Amino acid sequence: MPEKLPAEFVFDPEYNRDPYAVYAALREKGPVHPIDFPPGMDAFLILGHEHGRPALSDPRLSKDLDQGPPAFHQFASMDNPALAHNMLNSDPPDHTRLRRLVVKAFTPRRTESLRPRIQEITDGLIDAMAARGHADLLDDFAFPLPIIVICELLGVPAEDRDDFREWSGTLVNPNLDEEGTRRRGEVNAAVRAYFTRVIAERRAEPRDDLISALVAARDEDELLSEQEMIATLTLLLIAGHETTVNLIGNGMLALLTNPGQLRLLKDRPELLPSAIEEFLRYDGPVQRATLRFATEDMEIAGVHIPKRSVIHVVLGSAGHDPEVFDDPETLDITRTDNRHVAFGHGIHFCLGAPLARLEAQIAFGTLLRRLPDITLACAPDELSWQQSGSLIRGLTALPVRF
Repeated sequence: MPEKLPAEFVFDPEYNRDPYAVYAALREKGPVHPIDFPPGMDAFLILGHEHGRPALSDPRLSKDLDQGPPAFHQFASMDNPALAHNMLNSDPPDHTRLRRLVVKAFTPRRTESLRPRIQEITDGLIDAMAARGHADLLDDFAFPLPIIVICELLGVPAEDRDDFREWSGTLVNPNLDEEGTRRRGEVNAAVRAYFTRVIAERRAEPRDDLISALVAARDEDELLSEQEMIATLTLLLIAGHETTVNLIGNGMLALLTNPGQLRLLKDRPELLPSAIEEFLRYDGPVQRATLRFATEDMEIAGVHIPKRSVIHVVLGSAGHDPEVFDDPETLDITRTDNRHVAFGHGIHFCLGAPLARLEAQIAFGTLLRRLPDITLACAPDELSWQQSGSLIRGLTALPVRF
């Protein structure tokens, strides 16, 4: 078995700058590596596509926190109770029941019906920054676009969007120190209080939004508990926002640092759908899948995995596996048979994938059409990334000129 990686590995600045070089070096030593993260627990990274993709749908790897190490369950429940009872952290039949309640909001047909509104939001954001000739593409565009969309879908008022942005950023922060834990506790309390109030308002005065639909399902059919409803809304807030922000940010950076691909996409806008899939593979917004737990002693790629071990499937590494992708370190928007796992695989495949793809296609297509001379306004090595221990991979800023 390879040597156990220390917990500090996921916070290392080298890993933060270029995780793909680190993944390549580790894959040379094997597809599965033990890691001391969370500290003091049996945990493993799965790095290759061959073993990572099946692990995402392996019934022996549970999403239920009760199947993990007791110490981790206690920590997760205390630190983030709002997220401990949602579809992402459950197995069938609970997962089936919870997912069925919200899947209608994210069908391809329902998603496509949002196109005019997403285009309107996109144009408005570009109008607001176009005259300046420069922008932080994250603050001015990539952040507000998906937060407006998901808040309107949920039924969250415009004046509450800034709070939602701050809350979601805190809840995905991986800091395990006292201050990080304290701050997440405060945000959890704020989120619970907020949704408890809004749920009560929707009971009194239902509207045409997702919160009202969940309240109706809760009250009429008792399909979910109040705690599950709050957890589901919190999950939708985070998943519907953070990932799309970084799909847009990481994808634009990939284009701006690969001018040949940028010119090709301008010249051939019909390549936009395949370009989005390539951005997801090349530098996707989620580096590691949410945790899974071994329900029995098992082996993966010849490595013994004890029962209750924590499993990290590294989606970013799977997308750069040379056994599956030709020349994986090269951005190629014409790539075919792009079998990335950026949205996961199996029953936990991302529910919001159609919405994320639509938002990205409108965002990239409109930016390149309306700001055709857009360029990076700093050297690439001057850019900084969010803390690497997070599941999320994203920039802290993306300065551009046009």
